[in-house]
Amino acid sequence: MTDRFGSTVDRTYTQHIEAPPERVFPLLCPVRETEWLDGWSYEMIHSESGVAEDGCVFRTGSDGFHETMWMVTRHSPGEGVVEFVRVTTGLAATRLRIALEPAPGGATAVHIRYTHTPTTTAGAAFIDAHFSPAEFERSMAWWERSMNHFIATGRILRRE
Repeated sequence: MTDRFGSTVDRTYTQHIEAPPERVFPLLCPVRETEWLDGWSYEMIHSESGVAEDGCVFRTGSDGFHETMWMVTRHSPGEGVVEFVRVTTGLAATRLRIALEPAPGGATAVHIRYTHTPTTTAGAAFIDAHFSPAEFERSMAWWERSMNHFIATGRILRRE
C-alpha cells in the first residue's frame, strides 16, 4: 500500500467527447447517467428539480459495492462546471470536479479531477485497490467511450 491514512490521492483525466459542452453538461447527472453508463445505479435522496443541482444528494452502492453518499456542491451549467463530494463511510471522502471546455470541431474536453482522502487505514487500501492509476484510467476511458457512443447512437454501450 503506497497511500497512508489521511493523505490525499489525486487522479486527473481529460476526456474528448464528440458534442458541444451544452449537450454534454446535462449528462453529468445521476439521473441522466443511467441513460448512457452501463451498470450505473443510484437512489435519489434530495433534489428540488429531480435532476442534478446544487445541494442534490444521492446514494450509490448497489451490486455489492460500498455504499457511497454524494452531494452536488457546485452546479454551474453556464461555466460548464459541476462538483461533487462523496463519502464512502469508514473508507474515504472524495471530491470530484468536472470542468467542460469547448474543443475544436464542436467537441468538448472534459477535465476530471478526483481527490480521494482515506478516512481509515482500510480506506487507504480501498483507494489503492479501486482507484489505482491503472484502474482510474480504465474507468475514465470506459466512461468516455460510453458517452461518445450514447451521443452518436442514442443507445447505451453495454459491457462485454
